[in-house]
Amino acid sequence: MKDIPSLVSGSVRKQAESMPESVLREKFGHGGFRGGQKEVVEGLIEGRSMLAVFPTGGGKSLCYQLPALMIEGVTLVISPLIALMKDQVDALREKGINAARLDSTLSQEEYAEVMESLRAGSLKLLYVAPERLSNEGFRHHLKRLKIGMIAIDEAHCISEWGHNFRPDYLKLAKVCRDLKVPRVLCLTATSTPSVSADIRREFGIRKKDHVQLSFHRANLDLRVTPLKAGERMGHLLKRIEAVEGAAIVYVTLQHSAESVATFLKRQGVSAQAYHAGLPPEFREEAQEKFMAGETRVIVATIAFGMGIDKADIRAVFHFNLPKSIENYSQETGRAGRDGLESTCELLACGDDLVTLENFTYGDTPTPAAVRHLVDHVLRIGKEFDVSVYELSTVNDIRPLVVTTLLTYLELEGAIEATRPFYSTYSLRLIRDMEKLLSGYDARRKTFLRKIFSAAKEGRSWLNFDIATIAMETGEDRDRIVAALTYLEEAGDVILKKSGVRQGYRLIKEDIDLRELATRLDERFRLRESADLERLRQVVALAETKGCLTGFITRHFGEKLAEPCGHCDRCRGVKPAKIPRSNWPEVDQEQLAIIQSLCAEKHASLKTARQLARFLCGISSPAAQRARLTRHDAFGLLEGTPFAEVLRVVETLIV
Repeated sequence: MKDIPSLVSGSVRKQAESMPESVLREKFGHGGFRGGQKEVVEGLIEGRSMLAVFPTGGGKSLCYQLPALMIEGVTLVISPLIALMKDQVDALREKGINAARLDSTLSQEEYAEVMESLRAGSLKLLYVAPERLSNEGFRHHLKRLKIGMIAIDEAHCISEWGHNFRPDYLKLAKVCRDLKVPRVLCLTATSTPSVSADIRREFGIRKKDHVQLSFHRANLDLRVTPLKAGERMGHLLKRIEAVEGAAIVYVTLQHSAESVATFLKRQGVSAQAYHAGLPPEFREEAQEKFMAGETRVIVATIAFGMGIDKADIRAVFHFNLPKSIENYSQETGRAGRDGLESTCELLACGDDLVTLENFTYGDTPTPAAVRHLVDHVLRIGKEFDVSVYELSTVNDIRPLVVTTLLTYLELEGAIEATRPFYSTYSLRLIRDMEKLLSGYDARRKTFLRKIFSAAKEGRSWLNFDIATIAMETGEDRDRIVAALTYLEEAGDVILKKSGVRQGYRLIKEDIDLRELATRLDERFRLRESADLERLRQVVALAETKGCLTGFITRHFGEKLAEPCGHCDRCRGVKPAKIPRSNWPEVDQEQLAIIQSLCAEKHASLKTARQLARFLCGISSPAAQRARLTRHDAFGLLEGTPFAEVLRVVETLIV
């Protein structure tokens, strides 16, 4: 073994080999490994980087938690969800394992405590979001630590062609190389062969160290029911009444979650909506009631499900078509984790495709917007900072897409992230200003008076635009922030922070900006095509003549020896074309409204693509800023496919 862990006396190889099993029993209370776990654990202990592709509920977390105890140094776990981090850290601490997380919910004292544990070398596992690695100070701190392993959850996000791409994941391979991490574990439940190849290439993982379990869940009864839009509510109610136990109903839109949950409740079903538009406390309450069995049915967007460990979910219904086979597999995988028979039914209606396609088109920026952003960012200066929100509004590009563009510029070697910071601090005095100042010496009193006098007064809050105050007073930005933070810690003020900005450093100046912008624009076009192809694969699943389970396993690179025997097709249910309403042709009245809208010459609707998005009811940052989403023409053609709307407006815009 390359890296004999600290818990193992290096004298006897046989003893070392038996260690994982003893740690498994003593720390985790398990009598043996589940499929695939032992191969991954042993590979990591031997110092090899591994890729584990396990279906939802396959026991991925143990694959890094156990070796973390046997490898010298701290294990850094990259996880995209704060709630999941918290649950795992709490569970590890209950087992007596020193684990911690760094996330936005921690107080300053809690953050300092975690960092001190890191410096002392007492932490075995530290959970962080990928975005934290955009902080240059945090990266420098990691370089001073002994990192035994980095485990990356939801690793399919590393690939640009993964189904729920997150731009910060793209930078993780470079971070691992910079930190000289001895081993990396990439974990995912939804990786196709091409995405797995991307992951292996980025992290130097050998093909033989790619451990993949079967995606065939013998206890899942897969069904596809083609329905017209108006038939789904009644059918869903019948199916929920026909099955016993907990169920999840997945929908696409937030208002659909509300309307379906309301309908079920009116029919006497214990149901509750769950979506990202609800306040956090409402979501938490809905999840807790479902987990405790107080709510039988949760009606949710894809915001629900990550990290949900409820073994007795008896049914998963897709009220709307999922965005991809990967999403479908991940969501159906939440049923029947206890091994008992469970139902997964897709209520297939082609009308959903318009909405899903529009999501994709709405995320693709115009070529002009890409050129403008690239030109702007690379001309600001050597050291600069930007607001994703401001760039989004000015360039009419959605915030996540702006973050993606900035990440592309980092990967091109043009810029490097330094650190994120807040631009504005709002402060409310808890006690009188003179009493507050009385405890400080003359020099500090002068400094505090100077920065307070430069702040803007509101009704009950003082607002500190840090950059402006630093420029007006000549004081260092960090010193101003430190002073305000100290006053908060001393209990003298209440502090609110806002206006996140990300700092960058210009690395490469001799760049052909036009050529670079053209290349980046092409990447977005390819991504749009890939996302549309994923939707076509979902339709192909719904209409396939063969075994449904076999269709899904083939998607993930696995060929079943024989049909599963427990899906609709294997039961003899014949496939049918999924129903799709005919969209109405654009009539003369609508054309006149569009022409009138063009004559208004709105800056946020000047290109054909911007206008088509607007008419389809797809909001954009620039249209929202101009308050155009209140315009009578917004969503005029929302039932018409985007490609058809784009064709129409291209004939009107010269």
